[in-house]
Amino acid sequence: MTEEQIKKASQHFENLVREQLERVERMKSEPDWTDFSSLEKIIIGACSGDGIGPAITEAAIIVLKFLLDSQIKSGKVEIRRIDGLTIENRVKVMKAIPDDVLAELKACHTILKGPTTTPWKGNKYGWPNIESANVSMRRELDLFANVRPVRVPEKNIDWMFYRENTEGAYVLGSQGVDVSDDLAIDFKVITNQGSDRIIRAAFEYAKKNKINKVTVVTKANVVKKTDGKFLSVAEQVAKEYPEVEWDDWYIDIMTAKLIDPARQSSFKVITAPNLYGDIVTDEAAQIQGGLGTAGAANIGKIYSMFEAVHGSALKMVDDGRERFADPTSMIKATSMLLNHIGFSDQSVMLDKALDICSQYEKKMVVTGRDTGVTGEKMAEYIIETIKDPDLEKKWQSYQ
Repeated sequence: MTEEQIKKASQHFENLVREQLERVERMKSEPDWTDFSSLEKIIIGACSGDGIGPAITEAAIIVLKFLLDSQIKSGKVEIRRIDGLTIENRVKVMKAIPDDVLAELKACHTILKGPTTTPWKGNKYGWPNIESANVSMRRELDLFANVRPVRVPEKNIDWMFYRENTEGAYVLGSQGVDVSDDLAIDFKVITNQGSDRIIRAAFEYAKKNKINKVTVVTKANVVKKTDGKFLSVAEQVAKEYPEVEWDDWYIDIMTAKLIDPARQSSFKVITAPNLYGDIVTDEAAQIQGGLGTAGAANIGKIYSMFEAVHGSALKMVDDGRERFADPTSMIKATSMLLNHIGFSDQSVMLDKALDICSQYEKKMVVTGRDTGVTGEKMAEYIIETIKDPDLEKKWQSYQ
């Protein structure tokens, strides 16, 4: 190894450290939470994304427009289409999010987003290996909390995950360094401020909803500085919430206990750094019935974004099956969006209709092929269920 290689890698690391220290200072002076009730008009940006994204996003918008019909007509709510967040546009300018699209996103208060494609090395489409649009959006809009609910009533599972979104192993995932042909180094970032706000969000949710348990997931026994800091901050935050019990688990054993029938129902609210949160939320979604059943919220103090948790399913498009894609994840994300911006009654109705349609009654089933219904038909089925005057009674009968 030459001194020049070491010097170059050291300079790269120094630049990253300076960037992260600047980020810390910005977090120290971050604004208060957006008060949606005080806004004259709430602007919801709708990004279709790639692959099956347009099909499932359209199904979700059908439901959203139905539930907010009076607010849209009165001008209280606007659904604004943002069409430029596609892999083709991103590759054209070689950016995770084109500048004009980012400006459009920042002109909205909240965003409903379809899945976007992150190119991989050697992909058959010939796309260059540009950064994930999701990672970039979370960073640019400071969407620090990835929130995912998972419910499986028959297993007594009712989990709420708070995954940190803006640091950890992902925030610098595209900024590692090849020191030499034999040595590559990536970086993981954990800050006091970033840890505090995600952990505090989890404890606040538990306190607000009278849930007496928060679980913190790390690998602090091995990754001692970064994970150790996250766990240390959790210990300090927990002291401010004496009414909420808390415990901590290492990521490896946590993945095992989530599928342990003797243990899984004891978990309630779970918080973790980015990578570990990604792992356990995908596992949890599979327990619920697959990634297609789960929605996700990405929440910051100014902006928020709600999305399906799965990818763009390009193979379905290649096979001409995109209209048969399951929109459940996007519609669940729509419910979370409604709740976040202050329409909790509509959110509750939608959740109950989703339970009835996709878990219990199942008069229509999406299979991803022409053996099932289209996403649009599923959206119509959900709307008809919401319209049912006996919705509450029907839902209660299944509990």
